[in-house]
Amino acid sequence: MHRLILAMLLLATGSTVASAAEDFPYGSSLSFTAVRNGQTIGHHSLTFQKNGAQLTVSTAIDLAVKFMGVTAYRYTHRAQEVWTGDTFQGLTAQTDDDGKKHAIQIRRDGAALIIERNADAVRTTLPPQLLPSTHWNIRQVRQSALVNTQTGTEARVQVAVLGRETIRTASSSIDATRYRYTGDLVMDQWFDDAGRWVKTSFTASDGSTVEYVLK
Repeated sequence: MHRLILAMLLLATGSTVASAAEDFPYGSSLSFTAVRNGQTIGHHSLTFQKNGAQLTVSTAIDLAVKFMGVTAYRYTHRAQEVWTGDTFQGLTAQTDDDGKKHAIQIRRDGAALIIERNADAVRTTLPPQLLPSTHWNIRQVRQSALVNTQTGTEARVQVAVLGRETIRTASSSIDATRYRYTGDLVMDQWFDDAGRWVKTSFTASDGSTVEYVLK
């Protein structure tokens, strides 16, 4: 189940670049329903706040897997990332992974990203070009590594283009491009022609299928 949730988070090519630049394709929010084997297990929402060249992206994830009416697994995650133009400046995140707590801080300092993990007082550095694994930024599909926003570690990834598909949202259909992530994360993600994240799907460690359905 832990791998299931990790895939959701790592979660994060087309000619359009979704970034904090002027062609930013999102409105003020984006929200998904998380569905496991046909049953809703929670929600994943993002809010976008622009202030001049600065963009703040807030993530809220609340999931609960139930078995015979009893909650067998619960997960919550809160994160806030800051961008200036196309440059990732930093992130704070808190996670409760079924009772196991994580808290990280990421900040840009010159030619490196400084990572602080509060639980074990570990301070590390990562390359400055890495992007956070928060799904929404289509620039992910051109990367060979991302920053895991739960653990603050580097996740190596390979991304292949699988082609065009029409996907169902909660209320309509959208034409999108499908990308397959392999390596430290294994999942499929879809981005529409504007560069917006519109779907995620993966197989959990227990064999169940999890999909994010755009509201």
